[in-house]
Amino acid sequence: MRFIRWSVLSIVALSLLGCATGGVQSLPVRYEPSKEFPYLQQKLGPTVGLAPLKDDRPETLYIGLHNMGRGVSTYYKSEPFPLEMAVRESLNEALTKKGLKTVFIQNWDERPESLKQIETESVLMIHIKKFWVEGKDDLLFRTTIKTSVHLVIHLGVKKEGKVFTRNVEVEREKSVLGGGTEHIKQVMNEILTDVFDTFLSNPY
Repeated sequence: MRFIRWSVLSIVALSLLGCATGGVQSLPVRYEPSKEFPYLQQKLGPTVGLAPLKDDRPETLYIGLHNMGRGVSTYYKSEPFPLEMAVRESLNEALTKKGLKTVFIQNWDERPESLKQIETESVLMIHIKKFWVEGKDDLLFRTTIKTSVHLVIHLGVKKEGKVFTRNVEVEREKSVLGGGTEHIKQVMNEILTDVFDTFLSNPY
């Protein structure tokens, strides 16, 4: 009886995989803070400048891949696109909700000497070194999701006259039942939340 049950499951799984379609999908990139930051304004000041993010990844078109088996895969692009816009807009929204005024600035050379020329009390510049999520299905309706994020965050604080640099690397693997795009999105954004929550809790 057990053999018959597993045989049926295997046939159903293979049928689902055979009907799966590959291609490219959009994956929403969202940072939603999960905690409060009581000293954030004290640290950063009432206004924060957001410099354009720099995507330093070798391949910047995609942020992930879902391997559904039998040679069928779906690639993911960030929403919004490109990735640096998605992260910047998401961070801007989060900071605004926390009571800070944000200003998009055209450029910043990441040097302490140039802080005097910036109108805001602090400024953020982020380099994206790695941002990748990959899901792989098996025949038991499980998806193993591997995520890797590497950001270098430069924070210039005018009152301190300094630039603080945080090098953040996170790699995580998780297996979920009944996987798919929704689980992959959730895992990726959970890591993004962990990264920025940790940074904003203690920016320097």
